[in-house]
Amino acid sequence: MIAPTPKLNMRELYRRFDAPVTRFDCGKRCAPHNPRGIPFCCDICYAVPAAYRQEWDYLQPATDLWHEWRGDECPTNLTDPNDLRAETPEHMLLLACQGPAHCQRKFRATSCRQFPFFPYVTAAGRFIGLAYDWESEPTCWVISNLGSVTATFRREFVRIYDALFTLWQAEFESYAIRSAEMREHFAAHKRRIPILHRNSGNYLLSPTSERLQKILLKQLPTFGAYRKRA
Repeated sequence: MIAPTPKLNMRELYRRFDAPVTRFDCGKRCAPHNPRGIPFCCDICYAVPAAYRQEWDYLQPATDLWHEWRGDECPTNLTDPNDLRAETPEHMLLLACQGPAHCQRKFRATSCRQFPFFPYVTAAGRFIGLAYDWESEPTCWVISNLGSVTATFRREFVRIYDALFTLWQAEFESYAIRSAEMREHFAAHKRRIPILHRNSGNYLLSPTSERLQKILLKQLPTFGAYRKRA
């Protein structure tokens, strides 16, 4: 039997998860490297945001910032929306916004607030901290500069997902699956997974044993245009 979706107080969720990832506008660090001149995370040609269905119910009457993603928003890549929708969890739907020039920060979707991170769940079923969207390594400035992530953002991230997971087993399980996918990818590439731990420490995690090794974030590799030159 599928458990019912809990009622979420989106206004309160947004209030409790409002800290920016960095103390400055990190979009200004990556936008110069995007041919379209906008932050990659705000570019529908690179990322299609997902929102909880009841989040959309909250946003629709409150703002004109969002609309349901049609697949024609990227002028250079028309997409059949049914393909990506088929990969989207049932409790979520895909959205598109008016673009960063028209952003209304108080109405950012949860997926925008957490990007580029997601809650990492171990094979033993423990939420231990923040992992990043590895597919965004070449484009996201933050992933190459994890030391810029604020302690406030990290605390808010952990608290909000602790609360969500207490209410919503299906959401916990969706991130457990995402975490397993990350372990598979990193194991195949013989890499360890960077974790911004809920204990405020920073670690590399073995994708096979999940053993943790404490590290300094400046020791981590950088990617794409942000690669450090010797």
